[in-house]
Amino acid sequence: MMREGSICVLPRLSGLGGPTSFQGRFMAGLQQRGLRAHHDPTDPTTRAVLVIAGTRHLEWLWQFRRRGVRIVQRLDGLNWVHRQRATGLRHYLRSEWGNWLLATIRRSFADRVVYQSAFVRNWWQTRYGAVRSPAFVIHNGVDLNIFSPQGPELPPTDRVRILLVEGRFGGGNDLGLWTAARLTKLLRPQLTQPLELMVAGEVPPALKSPVEQAAGQPIAWAGVLPRADIPALDRSAHIYFSAEINAPCPNSVIEALACGLPVLGFAIGALPELVQGDAGRLVPYGGNAWKLDMPAVEDLSQAAQQVLANLPHFRAAARERAETAFGLDRMIDQYLDALLG
Repeated sequence: MMREGSICVLPRLSGLGGPTSFQGRFMAGLQQRGLRAHHDPTDPTTRAVLVIAGTRHLEWLWQFRRRGVRIVQRLDGLNWVHRQRATGLRHYLRSEWGNWLLATIRRSFADRVVYQSAFVRNWWQTRYGAVRSPAFVIHNGVDLNIFSPQGPELPPTDRVRILLVEGRFGGGNDLGLWTAARLTKLLRPQLTQPLELMVAGEVPPALKSPVEQAAGQPIAWAGVLPRADIPALDRSAHIYFSAEINAPCPNSVIEALACGLPVLGFAIGALPELVQGDAGRLVPYGGNAWKLDMPAVEDLSQAAQQVLANLPHFRAAARERAETAFGLDRMIDQYLDALLG
């Protein structure tokens, strides 16, 4: 039975990436609670609106304010790589426009602001200052029944598989891919079994051959996979490598933890909030991540060996961390508090 009123979710998202994944999970979770969710800004039953990042239709937000409908903005990180690397004029202008639009909604329209991590909250407040709207820090969540260690898939016994999952590696976001290649080359001689680097996501074709040369071996390019295939993919690996630099709150890391896949990465961005205890290992970056310095991978290699030496323990700790902090029900309850509380 549906409760009275509804929640509008803007904008309607599609394609790759964490925001689209979040939107689908969030709206399905609302429906399970008897709340109707939609994308129609003219729906008169709307009790609150959740803006995922931003919308160019500021007139819609103005109408919501006039009607007394609470506006909650969910914020990811800022666009920043374009200021450190040449990504093309079009990408630069689009990135700056995006930052301006998000900041305008945060400052002038949002009644409440949800930051995906404390790292994201501090980033926004440092760059654009604090706002008077109440702030919430809500980490992403996943369905722990779908993203679970339970399944027929097992890591291969004849090799060690390191998994890297991202939506896209273009647009100046390829540094993590090069780091994974360097890690592969450094770690391989330290192991008694062959090492396989598997990469899932959209990779520009021109990058593949140079990255394989840097790794000193072929790479298993899995390509872009349906979201339904990700749990099985996570269960099939020994270690997940988090490649994104200064990640705001990567869904891929939380999904890996939920599947009992230990996470390896650098202690930057939101990762220290997500990967705690023996859910994985984080190491110092070894340079200025904001300047996109090439990171040091020696500590990363040693951390990977530590995880592999006691893999059952780390797998159990990864799942425990997800059950404690990243359940979907917990996340939706927190969002409902921001929207309707």
